[in-house]
Amino acid sequence: MPREEHELLRQRRAEQQTDQWKKQYHTRAGVEGSISQAVRRTGARRTRYRGLAKTSLAQVLTAAALNLYRLDAWWTGTLRVPINHPRRSGD
Repeated sequence: MPREEHELLRQRRAEQQTDQWKKQYHTRAGVEGSISQAVRRTGARRTRYRGLAKTSLAQVLTAAALNLYRLDAWWTGTLRVPINHPRRSGD
């Protein structure tokens, strides 16, 4: 690897150890998790409708459906926490 690329890679890896970067990545991970849930639960990658108005309505209904899934999980105590999540370490 050329020296400049190596130095840039080393610099980026060092940035990933800062609290600011971790906080920013934590937010991104939450967004990615929401997108993943929307795709898995509702097939949100494609729409079955034509036209912007119907597609926009479908997106709003998808978001509402995800909120209902999350409320149900909250009320029934069936929250999905990844195995390697810090909250699971004390189980």
